[in-house]
Amino acid sequence: MATVILVRHGRTAANVAGVLAGRSPGVDLDEVGRSQAERTGERLAVVPLVGVVSSPLERCRETSAFILNRHRDGNAPPLLIEHDLTEADYGDWQGRTLAELAKEPLWTAVQHRPSTVTFPGGEPMAGMQSRAVAAIARHDAAFEAEHGKGAVWVAVSHGDVIKSILADALGTPLDRFQRISVGPASVSIVRFGEGDPVVHSTNTDSGDLSWLRATAPDAVAQLGGGAGTPEPTQPAPVERS
Repeated sequence: MATVILVRHGRTAANVAGVLAGRSPGVDLDEVGRSQAERTGERLAVVPLVGVVSSPLERCRETSAFILNRHRDGNAPPLLIEHDLTEADYGDWQGRTLAELAKEPLWTAVQHRPSTVTFPGGEPMAGMQSRAVAAIARHDAAFEAEHGKGAVWVAVSHGDVIKSILADALGTPLDRFQRISVGPASVSIVRFGEGDPVVHSTNTDSGDLSWLRATAPDAVAQLGGGAGTPEPTQPAPVERS
């Protein structure tokens, strides 16, 4: 199938303050977060994206705008809003500080047994993963049907949501998903094929992505590791007289 680039939104003031923003309205990117999102947009500018799918929350929409602004040459992909990629419903935990929440009895289960956790007044963590994975599969199939198996698209979402998607792609139980790190405005790449997904990268904030322009990543795991991605294409040297 197609290739999805998972992008977490850039940094917010709530991230800096250690507040669990959740689905609170009005949580925008801070100055650093805007710079992070702009850098991610620059990295993705070389990739012929067929679509950008975003969580409806402001910080993800802003991050998506930085990605789309790098495709102003008339080839900007469409922006789709997907509610199943929105932040976890943390219920009564929303708006509280992480330092305060760490004292709650449920905190240990969130860290080590998240598959058993339902946030007070919110949703189960397993339900968050289920809806997010299903949304990725649904959009991936649609983009492949319209644009072919070489299609590359972006999903802009939130840290725990992306971690849960990556855990599923890696075949890692949800109870181990806290071992995966997903930083602000980071890029992770997953290729879906007829068999198991292939995770090409996780949590990157630098590096050339032009290899996605030349060829779709191999969806079959290579025995022995394969030859890797193609080297970035360098411009021909200019001869001077």
